[in-house]
Amino acid sequence: MQEKRPLVEAMEKFHKQKSVSFHVPGHKNGLLSNLPGTLKESMQYDFTELTGLDDYHHPEGAIKEAEKLLATAYEAQSSFFLVNGTTVGNLAMIYATCQFGEQIIVQRNAHKSIFHAIELVGAEPIFVTPEWDERTKTASFVSEEIIHKALVAYPHAKAVVLTYPNYYGVASSEIDSIIKLCHANNIPVLVDEAHGAHFHVNRGFPKSALECGADVVVQSAHKTLPALTMGSFLHVNSALIDSKKINNYLRMLQSSSPSYLLLASLDDARSYVERYNEIDFKHFMYKRKMFIEALEAVMHLEIVQVDDPLKLLIRVDKYSGFQIQKVLEQQNIYVELADTYQVLMILPLLKVEHEYPFAEIRKRIKHAVDELRKETPNSSMITQFVKQNSISTLHMNIGLLNEKLGEWVPYVRAAGRISKASVIPYPPGIPLMVPGEKITIAMLTDLEEWMNKGALFQGHHRLDEKLIYVVEE
Repeated sequence: MQEKRPLVEAMEKFHKQKSVSFHVPGHKNGLLSNLPGTLKESMQYDFTELTGLDDYHHPEGAIKEAEKLLATAYEAQSSFFLVNGTTVGNLAMIYATCQFGEQIIVQRNAHKSIFHAIELVGAEPIFVTPEWDERTKTASFVSEEIIHKALVAYPHAKAVVLTYPNYYGVASSEIDSIIKLCHANNIPVLVDEAHGAHFHVNRGFPKSALECGADVVVQSAHKTLPALTMGSFLHVNSALIDSKKINNYLRMLQSSSPSYLLLASLDDARSYVERYNEIDFKHFMYKRKMFIEALEAVMHLEIVQVDDPLKLLIRVDKYSGFQIQKVLEQQNIYVELADTYQVLMILPLLKVEHEYPFAEIRKRIKHAVDELRKETPNSSMITQFVKQNSISTLHMNIGLLNEKLGEWVPYVRAAGRISKASVIPYPPGIPLMVPGEKITIAMLTDLEEWMNKGALFQGHHRLDEKLIYVVEE
């Protein structure tokens, strides 16, 4: 079954028919396209719901079989291919578990899509603050103690939403006990596992939240598996949530014209997971070890390893991550993200037949560090995490917030005001402020730190003028 890829095989069979297109899409198998040759060739497989290719929203053939294989591979009750990314999975699982005005406990360093989902539903978020990990300089995971306090304070919460692992590859050591605690209170646990689709391939990676007993887990297959961008998995393994309800929301929220190229890549990624064996893992870990040792020999370069072997953090003395990112890109090396302390690299999940130019990469990184050392350091002056309230709520609910007028104010004078818009450094896509929150000095300190180091921001803001949007007084 590992080699079987039902949808890929159905698409190959259909392509061999050399069919004539009198249907959408309008590029007519690439005939009318002026894209470069390689891109144009792929359009020959840009199919739609035709006879023999199944119907994505009501699968009965190849897609249904492929999703069953996915559920078997990940040991879930049911699994779904997502064509609108982990974002749509996060939306669907929250829509399926809470309604307008109901409370939902959510990790404060969740992705923006989680906050958007809560806002769209009209639920009341109860924020739980994660622990600060000094070694990786990141907000990591929420402790079982904080979850217990939140459940006691808000016993009518409809769900607990966790992020596992965090963007930087830090995995919670308490996720098993948190899930058991929540289930003892008949509260489902929803997990954004965007960066953990590969955990299932070998015990050398952290355990998946699915294996730990989470009710719904959403994974970005495109982040660490060989799937096209926007391709994700959603798994349901719950006695508390009906997978049919999740599926109903997926039908509403996802495109009615799914990309079959994307779906085929998900079918292939599932097969990759099943075919990944112990020899492959040992090969990957050996190549990784050699790469790390080569980097550690570069003067002034610090390598920080995390729970997930696919992730590496790179620092250079007193230089900010944005400075490091810039010189690496001058060497055509593009990292996943930069922050005020470091850059994050995501390694390839190699199989034994794969080679990666690690020696050449190391040479370029050394050259980048040499060039960086000619510049003035711009490192973070903040060495300690400013601890926010471990449990907090919105100061103003979304319904009331939408009725209020807003005004632009200098961010330096915004402490104590209520945010009317999100401010989101991207990546990693974790909001510094969400609508309805009271703005704290800690938030503004973080904002200034990100701005001073050249971070990019999403959300509704005018930070180029040093202004943010707040509720009018």
